[in-house]
Amino acid sequence: MLAKRIIPCLDVHAGRVVKGVNFVNIQDVGDPVECAVEYDRQGADEIVFLDITATFEERRTMADVVRLAAEKVFVPLTVGGGIRTVQNFREMLRAGADKVAVNSAAVKNPELIGEAAQIFGSQCVVLAIDAKLEGRDPDTGAEKYNVYVAGGRTGTGIDLIQWARRGYELGAGEILLTSMDTDGTKGGFDHAMLRAVCAAVGIPVIASGGGGSLASFADVFEETPADAALAASIFHYGEYTVDDVKSELRARHIPVR
Repeated sequence: MLAKRIIPCLDVHAGRVVKGVNFVNIQDVGDPVECAVEYDRQGADEIVFLDITATFEERRTMADVVRLAAEKVFVPLTVGGGIRTVQNFREMLRAGADKVAVNSAAVKNPELIGEAAQIFGSQCVVLAIDAKLEGRDPDTGAEKYNVYVAGGRTGTGIDLIQWARRGYELGAGEILLTSMDTDGTKGGFDHAMLRAVCAAVGIPVIASGGGGSLASFADVFEETPADAALAASIFHYGEYTVDDVKSELRARHIPVR
């Protein structure tokens, strides 16, 4: 088994880290660069920055945040939010990002995934997907998930599994999969959703949404093929450190870096 990655996520709005529950009730958490430095110190394997409003001005702010963080931390940085063009990819990579995550713009223009992968390499392209359980297939009984865009505000009617598979085929190197049903609830990751997506693609899948206890991280790796787990609330509010999570995983014989 390959070593599992633990990834703190920093949602950034107007140059500040914020966090909500089920994509609403947003609260200020702190300075993004200071948070990134602390998570690097704690042993994070990667750090994700997401610009959750992504106006032009805030994208410039985000580039500044990435540039400052890249000077002070020594783990890979992924940046997403408002990425609409290959030029946006280029700007963030030049600012110091190692990977760029694309969500809404990829749904609108799937060829963006392939264009970015061809220019920068698949390893730089992360397809971020926000999805919610919408029911079950009447014939098979399988769960059906709807893909959402615009920060979780707009349902697309696109089937999650079909979209994940298409993103993989277009050249995405990784999928960041957020369950809107479990996001911010700290009740555990969405194992059924993760298993379905992992089975459909041949690239790493990052579990996002629901990490709230040490056991929840171990459970997601024992119960699904997820390659990494991302969380925000439990790290931001000091409930656990990254090292606490890794210690729990080691105690349960799950390989970590």
